[in-house]
Order: sequence, then structure tokens, then C-alpha cells
Amino acid sequence: MGAVPGPAVPDNDVRDEVTDLLVRYATGIDSRNWSLLRSCFTEDCDADYGDIGHWQSADELTAWMSQTHDPLGPTLHRITNITVEGTSQGARARCYVHGIITLPDRSAVHAFGYYDDELVLRPEGWKIAARRFTSVSTELHPPMS
Repeated sequence: MGAVPGPAVPDNDVRDEVTDLLVRYATGIDSRNWSLLRSCFTEDCDADYGDIGHWQSADELTAWMSQTHDPLGPTLHRITNITVEGTSQGARARCYVHGIITLPDRSAVHAFGYYDDELVLRPEGWKIAARRFTSVSTELHPPMS
């Protein structure tokens, strides 16, 4: 009996580039650098954030992120546990996210979940072509003193 082939394992350069892409996404949101955030996605990306919303382009997603995050206090999006595998179309990644969103009254929402991303390589680098966010838990913390 032959071994069942597993998912394609990308080389370390691809893994590093995809990790950089996911960190740029978080940095774009937290620094309110909307052009940086926008650069992480293909023009026609399919971004499904479940109950939060579903967008069919990088421009739609970026506009929503800007509208919802600009009035807030500081945010911290931590990206961890990144796995990357090669596909016939490019790559697939999963990462955990812990978003800390400070509200105007200084209370904070802690949102925990993970992103499943389909990635494509473009001349300017890796981009997210499709994303699905799965929420695991959301907690509200009282205002800081």
C-alpha cells in the first residue's frame, strides 16, 4: 500500500512571505493605514467575516474597516499559529486572531477566532483572494479606571 499524499508544504520563503502578509493586515488595521490594509487583498476578494459582514472586493472591505475602526480607541490584532500549505492555485493559510478593540468609553472587546485564507501570488507579492473568519469567543471588558 502506498502512502497517501498530504498537503503540499511550501518552502520557508513562501511561509515567511505569507506570515508577513498576515502581519501587514493586522498592522494596517491597528495603525489605521488603510492603503496598507487594502494592499493585502486582491481587487475581487471574497471576505466573509460571518455575522460581522461579507464583502466582495478589497475596496468594500477597506471602506468598512475604516468606517468602523476610525472612531475607536487603540486596537491590537494579534495573529498567531500560522499554518501554510501549497495548493494548485497558490496557498492556503490558517491563523488565529485575538483582536482587542478599545471602545470610546474605554471598555474593550476581546474577539477570538481564526482566519482561513486562500492566497494567490501576484507580481507585487502574496494577496488574500478569499477569507473566512470564524468567531470562537467575544468578551466585553469594563472601562479601565
